[in-house]
Amino acid sequence: MLEEGAAVKEVTLYLGDVHAAYEPTLVKTLLGSCVSVCLYDPLRKIGGMNHFMLPQGHGEDGASARFGVPAMENLLGALIDLGGSPRRFVAKVFGGARVLDLEEPLGGLPQQNVAFAKAFLAAGAIPIVGEDVGGVTARTVHFHTDSGRVFIKRPSQERASHGGAVALY
Repeated sequence: MLEEGAAVKEVTLYLGDVHAAYEPTLVKTLLGSCVSVCLYDPLRKIGGMNHFMLPQGHGEDGASARFGVPAMENLLGALIDLGGSPRRFVAKVFGGARVLDLEEPLGGLPQQNVAFAKAFLAAGAIPIVGEDVGGVTARTVHFHTDSGRVFIKRPSQERASHGGAVALY
């Protein structure tokens, strides 16, 4: 736990990034159609987050964490390396918005990203305890690795609320 007034490390994730931390860290990212999964081990008080853009890739490029399977495997591996147990992990899923002003069929790329994340977690018996997915606006995700708390902000709402948290998961 942090001492009163102690500074929290901050990490910003970009497309294809994965970060897991043993020490209290605020992990942030901006999502449109991409998806981020936050995993948390409540016993060890460790957590991590990824940021991927497509459910799967092809060929040599398919091993990049820009794609769902490597992003999820890298996140799981990083938390296990820190002493976490998949049996204790809980997940929160964010993103998958249709941010482009295009006619997109039901089941388009944003929905595929969300469906992939949920299916991957279900296959690993990792419960989803919070989510903010879909819609038509981007969102900023702020994940606290030591508590598992997530704050979501939407750009249009950030201006109106002077940057205050819009939702807590």
